[in-house]
Amino acid sequence: MQYQSQSVAKLYFLAAIGLFVVQVLFGLVMGLQYVMGDFLFPEIPFNVARMVHTNSLIVWLLMGFMGAAYYLVPEESQRELYSPKLAVLMFWVFLGAALLTVVGYLSVPYATLAQITGNDLLPTMGREFLEQPTITKIGIVVVALAFLFNIGMTVLTGRKTVVTIVLLTGLLGLAVFFLFSFYNPDNLVKDKYYWWFVVHLWVEGVWELILASILAFVLIKVTGVDREVIEKWLYVIIAMALITGIIGTGHHFYWIGAPGYWQWWGSIFSALEPIPFFIMTLFAFNVINKRKREHPNKAAVLWAMGTAVLAFLGAGVWGFMHTLAPVNYYTHGSQITAAHGHMAFFGAYVMVVLTIISFAWPIMHGKEAKSNSKQVMEMWSFWLMSVSMVFITLFLTGAGILQVYLQRYSDAPQAFMVVQEKISLFYWMREATGLVFLVGVILFILSFLPDRKAQEA
Repeated sequence: MQYQSQSVAKLYFLAAIGLFVVQVLFGLVMGLQYVMGDFLFPEIPFNVARMVHTNSLIVWLLMGFMGAAYYLVPEESQRELYSPKLAVLMFWVFLGAALLTVVGYLSVPYATLAQITGNDLLPTMGREFLEQPTITKIGIVVVALAFLFNIGMTVLTGRKTVVTIVLLTGLLGLAVFFLFSFYNPDNLVKDKYYWWFVVHLWVEGVWELILASILAFVLIKVTGVDREVIEKWLYVIIAMALITGIIGTGHHFYWIGAPGYWQWWGSIFSALEPIPFFIMTLFAFNVINKRKREHPNKAAVLWAMGTAVLAFLGAGVWGFMHTLAPVNYYTHGSQITAAHGHMAFFGAYVMVVLTIISFAWPIMHGKEAKSNSKQVMEMWSFWLMSVSMVFITLFLTGAGILQVYLQRYSDAPQAFMVVQEKISLFYWMREATGLVFLVGVILFILSFLPDRKAQEA
């Protein structure tokens, strides 16, 4: 570790993995509730489990992005972090807000939570993925501003690289677009229109810049390929991501009352959205094939390659499957959407956070890489999580195809709950595969525990 302030990332990485476990556990609870409707009811209703599952995903990925930035920015800028104390303070504020919000979800009805947190003064609650109480949203803004100030001052007063500029641009966009979560109009069309400014322009816009910059940083370190080569790839990836992603927001406007021209704009540019992910796959494999060194952290290299491949499959291939307006007319909001969401989030964002943790954690503890046995364990975790996520996606796709046919496309459409009963076998298979995924998560955590021999020494 070149700079002492990089150790701030440890806190963020630990919290990220802890919330990752919470997210997976509540995902398994939801999976059982799909087939056993009264499971853990009324203690944990389905809507509460879903809020915890999706909100913990968002928060732990943000924790991971922040940890990644606090680790790589000092090294790229060739100077210590502007204010390590501010970074630590904002970590505890962010973690405290996240934990209190989860406790609120689990302990009181959502309407009561809205009442006691001042939602009447500034109504922001009740929307999918943005269920956080208004006071939590304000806390997130404070944390984001402090974080951007800290990272921005470090970048501006140090060496400027393409990696840090792209990362800072993505982080700035993340903060700006989150402000739309405070705009909650009474008109449902406007509500959905601007709601997607947060949800879509995060995951299919500025988050892709963060993903590309983190992946580029790791590849520079593990391959020894000239920075200029990687930076050229980075320019192409982010240009295509922003061109297709911003206008591609239109594929969410098809059926919400927006003008009809969005069906053309959304279809055309959404069909182009797989291109940056395909380029990223070519980029990762091309750089690794041209590597000038064999880095001892083979697990981190595997995560980097996996990120590129599964991001292309989840965000690219599965996104393209139902992004054209004539197809989306039938598939919108079905289990096909869930299949795309699971694979895309895991491949693009979960895996890149696990990549930087895999690379940075040993270095922050004075080693270039973990022991071979621990790396083997970590690579097992990679394959268990990756393969199980592929099967989760396939099972949800099968459920979605049947759902669309029986409920929406056939000459005699069947009721929602009747169809759900008929596709329950897919949900059981999804649940079993989710347990395998949990084993992979546990192995990932165990692979970072100190070796017994090292402890005895």
